[in-house]
Amino acid sequence: MSGALLRDAAEAQRAALVADALAGLSAPRKTLPCKWLYDAEGARLFEAITRLPEYYPTRTETRILTDQAAAIADAVGPGAAVIEFGPGDGAKGALLLQGLHAPAAYVPVDIAPEWLEAAAARVAQARPGLAVLPVVADFTEAFALPRRLGAAPRLGFFPGSTIGNFEPAEASAFLRRARSTLGAGARLLLGADLVKDAAVLEAAYDDAAGVTAAFDLNLLHRLNREAGADFDPAGFRHRAVWNPALERIEMHLVAQRPQQVHLAGRVFRFAAGETIHTESSHKYRPERLRALAAAAGWRADRMWTDPSQLFSVWLLQA
Repeated sequence: MSGALLRDAAEAQRAALVADALAGLSAPRKTLPCKWLYDAEGARLFEAITRLPEYYPTRTETRILTDQAAAIADAVGPGAAVIEFGPGDGAKGALLLQGLHAPAAYVPVDIAPEWLEAAAARVAQARPGLAVLPVVADFTEAFALPRRLGAAPRLGFFPGSTIGNFEPAEASAFLRRARSTLGAGARLLLGADLVKDAAVLEAAYDDAAGVTAAFDLNLLHRLNREAGADFDPAGFRHRAVWNPALERIEMHLVAQRPQQVHLAGRVFRFAAGETIHTESSHKYRPERLRALAAAAGWRADRMWTDPSQLFSVWLLQA
C-alpha cells in the first residue's frame, strides 16, 4: 500500500475515532467502542494478555484448531478462499490455512492498514505461493471482496470470540452482512466463548499482573494522542465484572474522582465512580449460538470444543 493511501486511511480512522468518542461520551451512560482498544500499543498489550495464565480463550481456541485440523479440513473441502474478519497478527489464519486442503487464497480484512499488512506478510511467509489479498475495510460494514477470488468456494473465518464483543442485535447484523458478502453456499468458521464460572471469567479479564488494566487504560492514552483529548489516565481504574442477566463480561474504566475532559471542542464531566463502558464480551450457550446463526440465515453444521468445554468453534453453512 502506498504512503498516500496509508495516510488517507490513517486520517479516516482518526476522524472515525473522534466521531465515535463524541457520540459515546455524550450518551447517558458513557461508552467507547471496543474496536478502538487496538492501536499499536493496544495490540501489543493484547498479545501479552493472550499469554497470561488467566486468559484461556486464545490458547484454547488454538488447541481446538490444531486438534481438529483434519476434521475441519474435511468439512470445508478443497480449494476454499479464506476471508478472515479481523486477522490480528495472522497467527490463527496461518494455522487454519496449514490444515486446509489446497486453499485458493487468503483475504484478511481489517480497518488498520499497518496491522493488516503485518498479518498478510506473516501468512504469505507461512504459505509461499498462496494468493494473499488484504482488504482495508471495517468488516462490521459492507465491503467488496477481491475479484481475483473468482468462483472459489468462500470460507469466512471469525475467530477469537470477537462475535461476543457485539450486542445481540449487532451480532445478528454482522452474521447477515457476512452471509451477503461471502455469498450463496459459503461457510463461516466462527469462534465463540462459552458460559462458565464467573470467577474464571472475571480473572481472565482482570489479571493479577494488571496487563488487561493497562490495555483498557491505553484507550485513554490513544484518545489523547490521536484525538487531542486531555484525559488523565491515572484518574481512572479498570474494572471487569460478570453480568449474569446478559451473560457477558463487561469492562469499564471507573473515574476515581470528579473530573472533566476536553475533546474536539467539547467538555465531558465525570462524577467520582462514573464509568466508561469499553467492552462487552458475551458468552454463549450452544443453543443460543445456534439460534443466533439461524436468525441470520446460517445453519450450524458442526461444533468443536475442548475437553473442559471452555470454548467452541463452529462451522456455519449459508
